[in-house]
Amino acid sequence: MSECRNWYMSDPLLEAYHDNEWCKVNHDDDFQFQMLCLEGASVGLSWQIIMHKREAYLAAFHGFRIDECAAMTDEELEALYFDPGIIRNKSKIRSVRKNAQIVQKIQEEFGSFDAYLWSFTGGRQIDGRWKRPQDIPTVSAVSAAMSKDMKKRGIAFVGPVITYSFLQSIGIVNDHLDDCEYR
Repeated sequence: MSECRNWYMSDPLLEAYHDNEWCKVNHDDDFQFQMLCLEGASVGLSWQIIMHKREAYLAAFHGFRIDECAAMTDEELEALYFDPGIIRNKSKIRSVRKNAQIVQKIQEEFGSFDAYLWSFTGGRQIDGRWKRPQDIPTVSAVSAAMSKDMKKRGIAFVGPVITYSFLQSIGIVNDHLDDCEYR
């Protein structure tokens, strides 16, 4: 069996994520925005914690529909400070609305969030075809460039490492090991 699946720590939720979502190309703007927000929420925490709170996040943030998140009121956001289903970090909660508003501007400029994201790779998936888990990087030139551009636009919680994980989550980067049956 491939070592690719070892990171999910026998957690059925993470196993399903690895097998069905991780590094799988997804061109849906709202899904991409969801993953951007969830990756941002994971700063300083484990991905396992975030994945176990994913359903609560989807409920709290209108399914991560960009336009609905961009229109959230201060009162809606403040109510989420007391929602035990999500990470109750004020900066992370407020970043969802702010980032949605910036993504709307990106959509206007590029036609879609998807077009913007894929512009960093010329529309091509980056496939490392790694042999061992320790070969998989945590940052790349693409994630650093995207992070820099996103920060310049005002998007929060998008350092180069988080951005690299984000690229994996939406399939721009495929880091399944070469022998993984879920490539």
